[in-house]
Amino acid sequence: MAAIEAHASAADGIRDVVSKALAATGGVLPLEPAWVARTLAPAGRRLNLPEDAYDVGERGEISERWLASTTAADNEVGVENEGLSFLALEGQRLTLRDALAAAPVEILGAQYARTHTSLGCLAKLFDYAARLPFHIHPRLQHSARVDRFPKDEAYFFPAGVDMGAHPETFLGVNPWIVEQGRQDVLLPYLVEWNSDEILRHSRAWLQMPEDGFLVPSGILHAPGTALTIELQEESDTLAVFQAMVAGKILSKELLFKDVSDEDRKRGGERYMLEWVDWEFNGDPRLYERTHLGPLLIESSRRPAGEEHWIYYNTTKFSGKKLTVRPGMTYTAVEKGAYTVLAWQGTGTIAGHSMRGQDPSSDEVLIAHDLATKPHDVVNTGREDLVLLKFFGRDVNPDVPFVAR
Repeated sequence: MAAIEAHASAADGIRDVVSKALAATGGVLPLEPAWVARTLAPAGRRLNLPEDAYDVGERGEISERWLASTTAADNEVGVENEGLSFLALEGQRLTLRDALAAAPVEILGAQYARTHTSLGCLAKLFDYAARLPFHIHPRLQHSARVDRFPKDEAYFFPAGVDMGAHPETFLGVNPWIVEQGRQDVLLPYLVEWNSDEILRHSRAWLQMPEDGFLVPSGILHAPGTALTIELQEESDTLAVFQAMVAGKILSKELLFKDVSDEDRKRGGERYMLEWVDWEFNGDPRLYERTHLGPLLIESSRRPAGEEHWIYYNTTKFSGKKLTVRPGMTYTAVEKGAYTVLAWQGTGTIAGHSMRGQDPSSDEVLIAHDLATKPHDVVNTGREDLVLLKFFGRDVNPDVPFVAR
């Protein structure tokens, strides 16, 4: 009983902190950057960190930044709270995860909080100097076996950034593999675990600025070196199918990272082929089914600016790019709480200052009560102000579905 009372008291204290912060800002929660190290491939060093900050020893290199994250990074060698976002509050150290647990109604709104326990999405920047290995995220029937979650994800490649040495994304498998029932052709690469030649059985498409892809769980993929702003389900699960990246052999444990001991013993490498949605992977129209290009929202057009959908074709998450012209004010209103990354320019959102490419002032969460009322975005600079807006599951039921 004493432990329960202590927990309730701590939650009340956190709720009070959150309520005061929201009252002081009118509904804006500024967030600290959450840096994440990986060992999969060398960092691209485009995250606006000091040059000596990327290398973190046995943890690898800082190659990702997670935004408004309530998901902890699942790294073999990590640090406490890696991947979790903290509220940027004076004299307080409070994770967004704890804030949402204690004050869901205040942040998400009463109706959304009744059916959702978190923001329902995770946005991140990933930044690698080499193409990521060919890998897959588990579908529900496989992730549930280890008490984890699927990871549908989508990519947006911002303009004006060096695309890196290999700006192409491999997706799926060559159609003949499925047409001829030759799925076992991938098995030797998983067993022998000594090369990157598994990519010969996939297809690659160029990563184009302002473009992207939607990659459901169960789809094999190897993202290229373009700086990528990703929006995904709240999960850090995968199985790596490619043994070698940038001349380095990866640990084979990455193939079985989210596999139970029972399934690994029962099926070994062959079990991993069950993770693959073969019909989707081998579809000759895979590019058309996964490609995302910016969609102008006609109703958003104003003299001050306009919005484009950049993440769509799913209700698991969604996202927009808002462009506001120099010296202009754009009035926004949304259907629920959302998070913002200022990508370019300087300005304010609901009176809160933001500056693109400055990790100390480019990330905020807009709580439900403010988000669902008209609020001003002001461009105070001399170039376009570009904000990326991220929404969780079911926030935008009217998100477009484009059939191709």
